Amino acid sequence: MSLEVCVLASGSSGNCIYVASDRTRILIDAGLSAKQIAIRLEQIGVVPESINGICISHEHGDHVGGIRVLQKRHGIPVYSNAGTLNGMMRQPKAHEIDVKVFQTGSVFEIGDISIEPFSVPHDAYEPVGFRLTAGKTSICSVTDLGMITALVRNKLSGCKAIVLEANHDEDLLREAPRPWPLKQRIRSRQGHLSNIDAARLISESATEHLEHVFLAHLSSDCNTPDTALRTVASQLRLDGLEHINLEISHASRISSVWKASAGKQVTAEA
Repeated sequence: MSLEVCVLASGSSGNCIYVASDRTRILIDAGLSAKQIAIRLEQIGVVPESINGICISHEHGDHVGGIRVLQKRHGIPVYSNAGTLNGMMRQPKAHEIDVKVFQTGSVFEIGDISIEPFSVPHDAYEPVGFRLTAGKTSICSVTDLGMITALVRNKLSGCKAIVLEANHDEDLLREAPRPWPLKQRIRSRQGHLSNIDAARLISESATEHLEHVFLAHLSSDCNTPDTALRTVASQLRLDGLEHINLEISHASRISSVWKASAGKQVTAEA
């Protein structure tokens, strides 16, 4: 049984990740417009009607912005925990969304994919990361978190592919023309992970199974793709983990399609 992953978009303007097994297709978050998500799915040969579920990590607009219209147009089931649902219900027209509630820490299934939501530290109602498993293959998505925890390390361990936040470079954040309270929020335990911390987390959780890491949610003015890649790759080299392939995920275009069955990435046409 295979798994494949494609980051359709990642960044403060919108986040959406496609994960599929032999028989099941899932989106993690849907922060782009429904139209834009459909366009990006089409680039990998997928139609929205074939999506079996959308799993929501937390209620921030860059993760849920397209959900209502996607469900209305295509009838896609939506899954969230109670805290995220509570947060969503404070947003305009959110009451129109039909949500299936999962319990954080408890595994549930969509088709032949088992999904384990786990707590992450972020400034939302009940934010989670997801570990998804089909057969003997697991992948993990952790796109918004302010600090490394033992639980997050544990859930990343043993995965073949990871989508992980590398939000900012600490020096670039310090120099950025942003209000000081915003900088403090980003650097807080409930904020966003720096490049250095992302590198540490990969090194601390990586096993021989890990093949591919998508670096996600890069800040547009407090990070650059080259800086993120250089910082993380340097740490992995020091720790003897050069075999792990690193890829930047972007807000403006889709990533490659990583396929576990092939053990390699297959570049999609953008």
